[in-house]
Amino acid sequence: GQRGEEEEHHSLETFTFYLSEPLSKERVEAFSDGVYAIVATLLILDICEDNVPDPREVAEKFHGSLLEALSEYGPNYLAYFGSFVTIGLLWFVHHSLFLYVTKATRLMGLLNILSLAFIGGLPLAYQLTSEFAEKSHNEIEAIQVSCVITFFASIFQFAIWTTALLNEEETLHAFARYGGKEHAFMFAKLALYPCISLGAFFLTCLLSEFSTAIFHLMQIVIPFAFLALRIFVRISLSAIKSVMSLSRRKVVLLEEEEACLSPNETLS
Repeated sequence: GQRGEEEEHHSLETFTFYLSEPLSKERVEAFSDGVYAIVATLLILDICEDNVPDPREVAEKFHGSLLEALSEYGPNYLAYFGSFVTIGLLWFVHHSLFLYVTKATRLMGLLNILSLAFIGGLPLAYQLTSEFAEKSHNEIEAIQVSCVITFFASIFQFAIWTTALLNEEETLHAFARYGGKEHAFMFAKLALYPCISLGAFFLTCLLSEFSTAIFHLMQIVIPFAFLALRIFVRISLSAIKSVMSLSRRKVVLLEEEEACLSPNETLS
C-alpha cells in the first residue's frame, strides 16, 4: 500500500511537471495568428458566397437598383460585421496577452488551443444568426449558441493569464504581474468579453423577444467599451486609492487622538 501511494505521488508530480514545461512562445503565437487568419477568411468567403444578389433578380424584383437588393441582406451583413469585429477584438486581446507573457508553458498552450477551437466556431455562429427567420425560436437558440461560443473563446484566454499569474516571476512581464502597472487593465480587458457574453446569454433567456436586439447591442457596445476601458480602469483605480487614503488618514487621526489622551481618559 505504501509503494502504491509513492507511485501515485510520483506520477502526479510528473504530470504537473509536464504541464509546467516550457513551450515555444513564438510557435504558439504563429499557430494562433494562422487560426485567426483562416477564421476571418472563412467568414469573408461565407458573406461573399451567400449574400450577393443575382443580376436577374436585381433587374426584375428591384427594378435594377442594386442598393435595394443589398438592403434585403442587411441582417446578414450586420451579423458578418459583428462576427468579424469579434474575431478582431479577440485577436487583439490575444496579442496583448502574449505581449506580456515572457515564457509559455504546456498548460498555457493547451488552454490556447481550447480558445482557438471556439474561435473557429465563430463562422458557424455567423451562419446560425443570419440563417433563421427573425424572432423565431431557432433564431433565439442560434443567438444563445453564439453567446456560448464567444464566452468560451474568451474565458480560455482569461485562463491563460490566470495560469501565468500562478508563476508570474517566470512567465509574466513585471508590468502585468499583481500590483504591476498594467495588471488591472489586463484583468479588465480579458474579463470584458466573458462578462458581456454571459450577461447577453442570460438576458436572451429572460427577454427572448428582444434577443436579437440584445445580441447586436452587445456586438456594437464591446468595441466602444474597449476604447473607454483604459479611462474607466484609471478612474476606478484613482477612486479606490482616494478612498483607501481617506480611511488611512482616519485611522492615523484616531491613533494620534488616543496617544494624546492621558491613561485615565483612555480608560474612561
